[in-house]
Amino acid sequence: MTTTLLSLALLAIFFSSCSQSILDKQIQFGIQSAQRDLWDEAIFRWKKAVLSDPKAAAPHNNLAVAYERKGLWQEAKKEYEIALKLDPKNSYIQENYEKFKKNHELIDNAKKDKKK
Repeated sequence: MTTTLLSLALLAIFFSSCSQSILDKQIQFGIQSAQRDLWDEAIFRWKKAVLSDPKAAAPHNNLAVAYERKGLWQEAKKEYEIALKLDPKNSYIQENYEKFKKNHELIDNAKKDKKK
């Protein structure tokens, strides 16, 4: 959870240097919601940010993190892939996606072991 919030905070730092547009306010509100473990509210805010600017990678990344926290693996994967397509050199998004893939693999393996 700490690394999740750290990843979100790092993206927040990037946006704090920009003017406080509607997009930025939605992202900030989503981050504050996630920090309070209010993932449904965070998802709502980041979806609004995506609608405001579909080509912004950060809200797609943040949505992916939120979906991952809620166990919505397919949605998380889709959002990570969109974020990476929009900003392929973003090391934060790359790191989040790599962690997601490792965690997802561990969960899949645990489920397989349980079935045996």
